[in-house]
Amino acid sequence: MTHITASAPCSMHDPFVKSPSQRDPFKTAQKQLDEAAAIMKLDPAAHELLRWPLRELHVTLPVRMDNGSTRIFHGFRVQHNDSRGPNKGGIRFHPDETIDTVRALATWMTWKTALLDIPLGGGKGGVICDPKTMSDAELERLSRAYIRQVGRILGPDKDIPAPDVYTTPRIMAWMADEYSFMQGNNEFGVITGKPLALGGSAGRGDATARGGIYCVREAAAEIGMNLAGAETAIQGYGNAGSSAHKLAVELLCMKVIAVSDSKGGIYNPDGLDYKAVHAHKQKTGSVTGFSEATAITNEGLLELDVAVLFPAALESVITETNAANIRAKIIAELANGPTTPEADTILYNKGTHIIPDLLCNAGGVTVSWFEMVQNAYGYYWEKEEVHARLEKKMKTAFRSMYETAGKYHVHNRLAAYIVAVSRVAEAMKLRGWF
Repeated sequence: MTHITASAPCSMHDPFVKSPSQRDPFKTAQKQLDEAAAIMKLDPAAHELLRWPLRELHVTLPVRMDNGSTRIFHGFRVQHNDSRGPNKGGIRFHPDETIDTVRALATWMTWKTALLDIPLGGGKGGVICDPKTMSDAELERLSRAYIRQVGRILGPDKDIPAPDVYTTPRIMAWMADEYSFMQGNNEFGVITGKPLALGGSAGRGDATARGGIYCVREAAAEIGMNLAGAETAIQGYGNAGSSAHKLAVELLCMKVIAVSDSKGGIYNPDGLDYKAVHAHKQKTGSVTGFSEATAITNEGLLELDVAVLFPAALESVITETNAANIRAKIIAELANGPTTPEADTILYNKGTHIIPDLLCNAGGVTVSWFEMVQNAYGYYWEKEEVHARLEKKMKTAFRSMYETAGKYHVHNRLAAYIVAVSRVAEAMKLRGWF
């Protein structure tokens, strides 16, 4: 006998509405756009058009579980703006996913690709689930069910997903296979972040962190900071955060004194060895309990007196309530939306140099674009070439943002928005959208 149940996250809250206690990231994204539009004197029609996604798809997914029951999951795919090219953006599996989070992330992806001058638009997807409680077989069935529903609006010339929070190259492989089966032929170019054997790109694994590291190096040069031996802390120890730990030491000769994940953090003023911490997390599932460090909270980590702080977890962790306590000289946003607009103002006024998420974590989508290019003509670059091309893109985008900040006398996030929004607005105007 088959039993049908709702997935656990769905039974706790309406999947389409954020609870009153949670900050709405989409309203944050709209507010950031509004501030840039006012400075730019953006055409009112263009402004209103850019405040909303062009289209979004809500899906309901029945998935057979290992115990024979069927659970119902809810998912989304949002396409914010494709005036400059096909939509691009990750797929997240998270128990607290909401449509407003996905809308915000799709919007930020539009600005990210425009800032990097990549011919793509912004998309994002998500499924409300807790992958940590699911078997590989259940995750595969969920991944394929999601693609069966959203595949109708995907395609190499329409919308190209990628990995994001709690999704992996293996999950991307399942999704690419399901889409290819639906089309009747191989369409590996519909997904990026795939394993190398299925058309993935060399250098994609650490691309988000590597792009951020390149930006930190540029920012330090601008403010006259010597990074060798300088201390850094990393909130969030997933792919981006753990890669940042490794690369901050290898490329910048920095000392990582604190890292954290969703269960808590660890601190050692003498520095944390990447290989040891990584091995501990692989074995235990968390950085907590690492024998060569003391415990620290996520909140305490954010307020450490360090040269560089990497927020690499989720949205809205730096707000008006703790911004005054942030002592880092540079904040390098590897997460999407970690700093609220109110906190931006506080930090700017106290002289903190923020490398905004639109730029700092754009290495991932940049190398995903490289993957699309390589898929399209069936020739694949060596890792060194990927790194060189990524570095050039990141440095050029940093320079555009930095010069715009000086021209308008605004903080870096507003400058990044001005560069990105102007490029998208120009494309929409040339196409006759307003």
